[in-house]
Amino acid sequence: MSVLHCVAMLPFLGKVSCAEAGGSEEGQPGSGHLNSLFCTMTLKETPATYSIMEVFIFFLYAMILLPGTTGTVHEVKSFLNHTAYLSCYFPNSQKNDIKDLIVFWQKGLEVVHEVFYGQEKHDNISPEYKNRTKMDMDKWTLQLLNAGIVDEGLYKCIIQQRVKEIPSIIHQSECLLHIIANYSQPEIAWLHKGELKSNEYLKLCCSSSGGYPEPKQMTWLISHENRTHRLVNHMDISQDAVTKLYNVTTKLNTTVPPNTLTNISCLLHLGEELGSLVSVPLGIEIIQGEEIEQLKIHFFGPLIAVIVLITILLGFAILKNRTISCSNQSVSLAV
Repeated sequence: MSVLHCVAMLPFLGKVSCAEAGGSEEGQPGSGHLNSLFCTMTLKETPATYSIMEVFIFFLYAMILLPGTTGTVHEVKSFLNHTAYLSCYFPNSQKNDIKDLIVFWQKGLEVVHEVFYGQEKHDNISPEYKNRTKMDMDKWTLQLLNAGIVDEGLYKCIIQQRVKEIPSIIHQSECLLHIIANYSQPEIAWLHKGELKSNEYLKLCCSSSGGYPEPKQMTWLISHENRTHRLVNHMDISQDAVTKLYNVTTKLNTTVPPNTLTNISCLLHLGEELGSLVSVPLGIEIIQGEEIEQLKIHFFGPLIAVIVLITILLGFAILKNRTISCSNQSVSLAV
């Protein structure tokens, strides 16, 4: 018989001691597993009246010291309306047959699934999970069908083995389920009315919809002359009351430099693990100022020169006609 002791000191109560006893001989009941766990409390020498809170804390310490209850929480991600796979992470080093075990999953106080000595039982399953769960008995994995946002949360897998006709817990594990719904590609909409002029504020809106979980932020990327500026504005968030999916929007008011191509994009940050989504860039270029004045000069300069030339030619023609007329009159008088 091997015994594992865990001891914790509680200043106001005394000492909490938990001992795990397991069979040491091969083939003995409980060999290699938890056979029994004893938690005792050694009180202080000075008698005292203990409150309900102090007694509660004692049992809390006992649960913390209980093997299998403080293991790693495994995070699991599943897409909305897809199947979520919740593993028991059971090594089964003793090669136990599932027909000798009781396996069940629970979420809080809700029974999610139960396998009783190799047979799946549905009598005690909570209504929310009826006809939505099944177990892969070879992989010790629960399949949660059509996973929704309401299914997010902490799931606990508990495996029991009958030892001397008494079920004893031999394994516990926890999975934290996260649901993911893809956001639409961010789209930029033009809110500006009329023709955009130099030094006038450009008004844009960027939006994305139908996603989960709530995104971190939205960033505007403004690029011109080989330089990119990042601008983070307020992000409006709304959640559908039925689907629980999020819609997000952000706005931009900025000036655009004239005679320079400016590209504006919108970036939606979903988190470190989920990455980001970027919109199709919007290209804007305002052509005005000196260039337009030069165009006007280039167009009207030759036209003015032609008009002046025609005026000069007409002047010569008129003067010539007058000279000829005067000569004719002189000849007539001589005759």
